[in-house]
Amino acid sequence: MAATRKTSTVKTTSSDKKPSASTTKTVSTEAKKASSSSSSTIPVASSASRMAAHAQARSNAAQAIAAALDFEAGDYVVYPVHGVGKVERVETVAIAGFSVTTYVITFEKERMTLKVPVSKAKASGLRKLSSTDRIKSALETLSGKAQVRRVMWSRRAQEYEAKILSGDPVSLAEVVRDLHRASDQPEQSYSERQIYQAAIERLAREVAAIEKIDEVKAAAKLESVLAKAA
Repeated sequence: MAATRKTSTVKTTSSDKKPSASTTKTVSTEAKKASSSSSSTIPVASSASRMAAHAQARSNAAQAIAAALDFEAGDYVVYPVHGVGKVERVETVAIAGFSVTTYVITFEKERMTLKVPVSKAKASGLRKLSSTDRIKSALETLSGKAQVRRVMWSRRAQEYEAKILSGDPVSLAEVVRDLHRASDQPEQSYSERQIYQAAIERLAREVAAIEKIDEVKAAAKLESVLAKAA
């Protein structure tokens, strides 16, 4: 009798079956969502970091500018060519594509406004009001004896104008002293009078700003010193 051979059948479970198309599609979609969600958080964090860095850079720049400022809004200053002015504000403007921080200065007498770059303020001669000691020296100069050089008037006029443009109170006092005429002296020529007037007005404005009086009173004070010295 022939032996009967047993054959075992292995049942295939669901886990052994190939994934269906729908299952593969679902898994792929979920993976894409996870990848998209993960990658989307990176630009947000990066953008926030950049914004914080830019804000810090602006803050540092503002602090650097503030530290470099010699004057602030409300200060009275002297610009050699125009005399005493007032700093109205400090502002940053665009010039030729570059940001330039400037002092905005008004000159009431000339009815003009001037913008001076902070970086060039010292080179331009912009300065604070003179000290009381410097004004005292100017008044002492006014009370001194005239020192008129024996040269042609055109040469003297150039020298006087250079002193006026310097804005220095002692130099201004020298011009006023040399061109002043007492009542018993010959009258000034027209050009002498023009230069004299420019010098005494410029000096009176600074004295007025320092002593907090009006320009008329300051000019009267200077004239009084001249009269006593005559």
